[in-house]
Amino acid sequence: MSYYAKIISVALGAILMTGLGNMALASIVLDGTRVVYPAGKKEVTVTVSNQNNNPVLIQSWIDSGNPDDAASQNTPFILTPPINRIDAGKAQTLRISYLGSATMPTDRESVFYLNVLEVPAKAKDMDEKSKLNIAFRSRIKLFYRPNDLPGSAADAMETLHWKMKSGGVEVTNPSKFYVSLVNIIFTSGGKKMATKGKMIAPGATEFHEIQDSSITSINQLSYTTVNDYGGYNEFKAKP
Repeated sequence: MSYYAKIISVALGAILMTGLGNMALASIVLDGTRVVYPAGKKEVTVTVSNQNNNPVLIQSWIDSGNPDDAASQNTPFILTPPINRIDAGKAQTLRISYLGSATMPTDRESVFYLNVLEVPAKAKDMDEKSKLNIAFRSRIKLFYRPNDLPGSAADAMETLHWKMKSGGVEVTNPSKFYVSLVNIIFTSGGKKMATKGKMIAPGATEFHEIQDSSITSINQLSYTTVNDYGGYNEFKAKP
């Protein structure tokens, strides 16, 4: 079991024993659900706000896809500050700089992940000591976007290719950008069914299973994606 899985397991056990009434909730909020790093830019920033009444300590790092990586040593980025304290009602800025990499693709996007781990302040009195403090972690996508890629991230969401397969649908992303699917809605004979979407890498093909085996043909297929700003866009599928 990973380090973070152990934290969650212990926390959930404590919640069941103490009840939800005394649980300290997450107080850290990031100013976006994803980060886009355009090639050639000196740095990009992420604002982290503390919406609690107490100060918190945060630890931040970038991983290349493994959520159990606890350091940015395997990525071509430097993040500052890696550890800092945020007072109640205040905000801090995380700065991400690209260091360069000989192995980073220049003909398509690459994806990494920004992690922010919140460690609540220690209890100051008996009432506070009765609370359950949990270390919450936020993990959002960090896209490195090379210059002069054909098309755009917005266009990529509309250019997906769909193909009916036994038990589901196959979707191909012909673009040079990552496309994050939130869900897919199948319509067959007036019956609708939704399934959770996946992130599709540039040039990749993903299979999405239809849970209802009675659906053998699809009259209409629509899907929802996440854009660069964290907003949702809905589209009708094209073959």
